[in-house]
Amino acid sequence: MTCRLLDIKEVADYTGLSTHTLYTMVSQRRIPYVKMGRLTKFDRVEIDKWIAAHSVKVRRSLAAVPLCR
Repeated sequence: MTCRLLDIKEVADYTGLSTHTLYTMVSQRRIPYVKMGRLTKFDRVEIDKWIAAHSVKVRRSLAAVPLCR
């Protein structure tokens, strides 16, 4: 069974972001997190939703255009 709440290092590994970047994003409230006393934890489901919400979608019109070389 995998834990639903992740610590900062686990989220860094999961997302590929540095712990410094994650702490900055937490202080700016740019990423969902949970405070448990002095600990900062991240809900895996909320992180997955956040990643999906911040993913850049491909435009169909540009994807269909062949590249010129």
